Amino acid sequence: MRIWITVALIISFILALAASGLNTIKKTAEPHAPLDQFIAHLNGRIPALMELYHIPGSSMALVKGGELVWSEAYGYADMETGRKLTTDTPMRVQSISKSVTAWGVMKLAEQGKIELNAPVKQYLKTWRFPSSGTSAERVTIRHLLSHTAGLPLGDVFTIYAPGEAMPSLEEKLLEEAVFIREPGRTFSYSNTGYNLLELLIEEVTGQSFAGYMEQEILKPLEMYRSTFVWSETLDPAVPVGYNLDGKPVPVYVYPEKASGGLFSTAEDIAAFTIAGMKDVPQGKQVLNPGDIDALYTPVSHDIGIYGLVFDAYGLGHYIETLPNGKQAISHGGQGSGIMTHFQTVPETGDAIVILTNSQRSWPFIACLLSDWAKWRGFGSVGMSRIIWGKYGIWTIIGLIWSAALLQTLRLTTGIMNRKHKETALLLKNSTPLRITLAGASFIIMGGLTWCLCQKYLFLTSVFPRASLWLGISAFALAIILLLSALFTDRKSCR
Repeated sequence: MRIWITVALIISFILALAASGLNTIKKTAEPHAPLDQFIAHLNGRIPALMELYHIPGSSMALVKGGELVWSEAYGYADMETGRKLTTDTPMRVQSISKSVTAWGVMKLAEQGKIELNAPVKQYLKTWRFPSSGTSAERVTIRHLLSHTAGLPLGDVFTIYAPGEAMPSLEEKLLEEAVFIREPGRTFSYSNTGYNLLELLIEEVTGQSFAGYMEQEILKPLEMYRSTFVWSETLDPAVPVGYNLDGKPVPVYVYPEKASGGLFSTAEDIAAFTIAGMKDVPQGKQVLNPGDIDALYTPVSHDIGIYGLVFDAYGLGHYIETLPNGKQAISHGGQGSGIMTHFQTVPETGDAIVILTNSQRSWPFIACLLSDWAKWRGFGSVGMSRIIWGKYGIWTIIGLIWSAALLQTLRLTTGIMNRKHKETALLLKNSTPLRITLAGASFIIMGGLTWCLCQKYLFLTSVFPRASLWLGISAFALAIILLLSALFTDRKSCR
């Protein structure tokens, strides 16, 4: 039996290693290696990772010393037509939009048109919260910026084709701006809160949100390939997205723009990160340094599941302290068929931007962030923990395969060695062991069924490849446990 256990463990972990793609991991560039050496590394690394995770297209930019030093696009904007992704192809950046929106709100505060600590209600002229109460009176602009307003996440599943009839921003807010917590108490990530900031900007300025953001933020930062308004005249056209199943998701729009409606390029987002770095040239400053510091100052340290990779949330930005003591600022985004991320270290003038048209991209992004952090001498970034989480899941898969293989060997050996008259078919004379085996099987099956019925699973989103194999492995184990319950006789239960 000990020999069988050893063999089962070895076989299982070899299979798990092969399936995980760990064997494709290549040595990262040396810390502080020349730029051309790191670029050569990326030119080999990125296509390999894209193939491993089935990512059609990605666009990337590097900032070093406060300047854009490299950008490149890989793969396809549209797999069906064979259209290539280019560095000037505007892509939906999803929740990176929140960081840009936060700059727009801060600009209003800088101009003296709003106060961050004032109740948002006093600036809304035509719209009112769907329910009255102390929460509506107390929620401030700062609460909305820091996700501490107590508002829900909001509808993240409903999307609209361009030109399709859809509700207005005000109508959506009437449905979603219902308080689930008291303002100021806890962090609760909320698209609804940022969409309320969109309405705030329109009410205060008398302009459209997209027009104001273009005038005050995008154009001054020379983000000429960026817009909050989709148009069929965009050239190149916006890429097709690809969901967790690899199915195409044609371009879509939302009634709201502030929380996830920005279309941009990696180079433009790189320009955005440069504007928030130290020693920005006078002519390039959009916000005063003190206001940028306010955006980068932690408001909430207890940020729930996001605390697995970040230390805190400020105003529109995630914040973490790197192993070398430097402060890193970042934000990611995901939606139907899209995943994006930027990470910047303002003090050193470094940044990286990664945009993809695939919903399977978190491990891909995490690997590239890890490479970049090692290259720049930061040690690591919080997103690197996704890689260790992936290895952890594959270890669990290996253990499941080991358990399934051992149970199969035990069951097969038992059936072959028993006389026919001693073999119990069905649950004749049920025993505690049979009940336990069958119960474990049904629990696993029930859990898998529940997972299949969900519109969104965090585990599947972050680990698309590993979670699929975890589900397959769990299903196989459930079948083996059920067969073991059916074919276990009374003698084997003693």
